[in-house]
Amino acid sequence: MQSHHITLNDQPFHYLEWGAKDAPIMLMLHGFPEYSGAWVELAERLSDRFRCIAPDQRGYGQSWAPSHVADYATGKLVGDMVALIDHLGGGSVTVVGHDWGASVAYVLAARQPEQVSRLIILNGVHPVPFQREMAAGGAQSDASQYILWLRREGSEGLLAKDDFAKLMDLFSAKMDLSWMTPAKLTAYKTEWARPGRMRGMVNWYRASPLQVAPPGQPLTDLPALPRDALHVPQPHLLVWGTGDTALLTQCLDGLEDHASDLTIHRINGADHWICHQKPDEVAAIIRDWIG
Repeated sequence: MQSHHITLNDQPFHYLEWGAKDAPIMLMLHGFPEYSGAWVELAERLSDRFRCIAPDQRGYGQSWAPSHVADYATGKLVGDMVALIDHLGGGSVTVVGHDWGASVAYVLAARQPEQVSRLIILNGVHPVPFQREMAAGGAQSDASQYILWLRREGSEGLLAKDDFAKLMDLFSAKMDLSWMTPAKLTAYKTEWARPGRMRGMVNWYRASPLQVAPPGQPLTDLPALPRDALHVPQPHLLVWGTGDTALLTQCLDGLEDHASDLTIHRINGADHWICHQKPDEVAAIIRDWIG
């Protein structure tokens, strides 16, 4: 594993790298509240075939963490990854996204199809069906109420209080965190404690235009998302841990309407943290799908 510090769009960014320089690139995008090191287990299992690149996305880890919410608009997050792909030599790469990384991956694949050869999502959701479910006032609306809490001013301070106790509560809520060894937890807390990072991480939620309905009170006047601009033309693999309690299975309903070439693999005994819980199985599915 190699660590790299570079400049993208005139700002400092950091990424980790595994594999041979001449291998095809696999760009691996983490979510909340993780960082580039979240991909260690999976990258180690795929680096014999791919040049695995895992950046700290904007606001996270050792990358640029501006304080303004507007700096976390989706177009800017995607722009970082466009610049990173160009920095790595351009061309078309395989993109893997988890959680918030999936949101960036979906928009990157839809808006920059020439840069993305394949799209792999691990327990992440396409914005159109996700917004539909969050607005419905049902189970996903209920499961997403934490988003409203995170958007409140000052939530970053509450997350960091008492050695990140509240953040750990969110991380582990109703899900299996047995993979989080003491060494991994120390590494995560090191990244969370960097100046401005906790605010940067939460600003992803504040900048998102997606809306969450109160439980039992559907939102019916939402502006329509640009479906055509969010269509995924590439071969698309979704690997889904069925025990996810943050992103519910109904968010997959209708996904085929937004992806021309979709394959879904469901893994029982895994939840939102599937990359850590089932890295052997996930790596095998990816290898088999790519062929």
